[in-house]
Amino acid sequence: MKDDSRKVIKGDTYISLTNNPKYVEDAILNGASKVIVESGLYSVDTLIVDDARSYLSEYLDELYSEEFKKIKLIGVTGTNGKTTTCYLFWSILNKLGIKCAYIGTIGFYIEDKIKDLSNTTPDMLDLYNMIHEAINNGCEYLIMEVSSHALSYGRLGKLKFEYAIFTNLTQDHLDYHKNMNNYCLEKQKLFYKTKNAIVNYDDEYMSHFILDRNINTTYGFNGGDYKIELDQLDNNGSIFSLNNNTFKTNLIGKYNIYNLVVSLILLEKEGIKYDKDILNNLDYPTGRMEVVDYGNNKIIIDYAHTPDAIKNIINTVWELKPNRVITIVGAGGDRDISKRSIMGSTATSLSSYVIFTSDNPRTENPLDIIDDIVQKLDVSNYEIIADRKKAIIKGIQMLGEFDILLVLGKGHENYQVIGHDKIPFSDIDIVKTNIKE
Repeated sequence: MKDDSRKVIKGDTYISLTNNPKYVEDAILNGASKVIVESGLYSVDTLIVDDARSYLSEYLDELYSEEFKKIKLIGVTGTNGKTTTCYLFWSILNKLGIKCAYIGTIGFYIEDKIKDLSNTTPDMLDLYNMIHEAINNGCEYLIMEVSSHALSYGRLGKLKFEYAIFTNLTQDHLDYHKNMNNYCLEKQKLFYKTKNAIVNYDDEYMSHFILDRNINTTYGFNGGDYKIELDQLDNNGSIFSLNNNTFKTNLIGKYNIYNLVVSLILLEKEGIKYDKDILNNLDYPTGRMEVVDYGNNKIIIDYAHTPDAIKNIINTVWELKPNRVITIVGAGGDRDISKRSIMGSTATSLSSYVIFTSDNPRTENPLDIIDDIVQKLDVSNYEIIADRKKAIIKGIQMLGEFDILLVLGKGHENYQVIGHDKIPFSDIDIVKTNIKE
C-alpha cells in the first residue's frame, strides 16, 4: 500500500489521505490496481471509506501490532532538545552493543544513517515501515522525535510507546497552533500512548504532561525525582551530579545536561549497565553545537531557531569565557511571525554583535522577514546582510582574539528554501571553505 501517488508502481494499492482526485488519478496512471478513497468513482477497484486515515491506522495496527511487541518505542516531544535527546540515547545504546534505531529531524538511523526524512516525524505508512525495518535489523529499541504537527495529523496511528518524554515548551509553530495552549495540548497527546512518562520538572508546562494514568518520573535542576546539580562547565565539557551521583561528559551547556539526563534515566529504568567513561566521548548530532576551530577562535553551527534555543546557546558559549560572541541568525519565511522580534531582542541583548540574515525565506521577501526581526530594536550592535553566504563570510572576518562566532538556524540543513525550491546551501560547508581561503 502507498499513500504517495508519486511512489506508486504497477499493482500497488493507493490510499488517498487527502481525498484529492488529482493524486488518485496520478496513482492510477502510475499503475495502482486499487484505490482507497473517501469519495469518488475511478477506473480501478475502488474502496470508499468514511475516514481514510482511520482506515489506514486500523489496517497498520492489524498488520503490525504483534510484530511491534518485539521493540520498545520511546517518543520524545518538546520545542527544543528533541534531536539531541534522541541522538544521545541512540548513540549510547549502540556504543554498548544494544541495537537502537532513531527517527527524527536529521534522518532515519539504525547503525548509521539510512536516509534523510522530509518531516521530523514521518507520515504514518512510512513510520510503520521504518519500525518494521528496525525490527528486521535486530533493534531492541527505537527512539523518535514526535512533533506537534505529527500528533495533530494523527501520524502515529495506534502506536504504543514504552516511554514518552517531554523536554520543554517554548514559543514556536504558532502560525499553525495559534496559541501556546493549543500547542501544548497537541504535544500532550503522546502521553496517552504510554504508561511511563519522563518529564522536565523545570518547565512551566510540566503539569500538563503529568497524567494520573501514567507512572511519572521528573528531572530538573530545580527539583524532581532526579535532581541535577551543575558542578563545572568549561571548554572540555561538564561535570554534574544527579541525585548526588557525579557524572563527567564532554558535552557543553546546561541544556545539553538536560538532554543527557534523559538517557541516564532510561538506562537506569531499563536496567542497562554502563561505564561512566562512555559519557566522555559522546557525539553531537549533525548541526548541533558543531564546532570548527579557527585559530584561537571557535565557530559553532547550530540549529537554534526559536527564542529559547537562541538564548540557551548564547548563554552557554559565554560560559566558555570568550572575548566576544558574534551571532548570525535569521527567521524562516511563512512561519510564526510573532517570534521574530523576540528572536531579534534575544540575540542582540545576549551577543556582542549580531548579523541578521536570511533563513529559508520561502515565499517571503528576506528583507521583510528581517524587518520583522529588528522592528522593535533600539540598540546598535547589529547589521543586516540578507545574503546568508556573505553574512557568514563577514562574521568570520570580524573574529578577533578568542571570539566565538555562532551561525544559527539551519544546522544540519544542506539547502535554502527560496520560493518553493530547495537551493543547495550548507552553513558548515560555507564556514570550512572560507576559513581555508
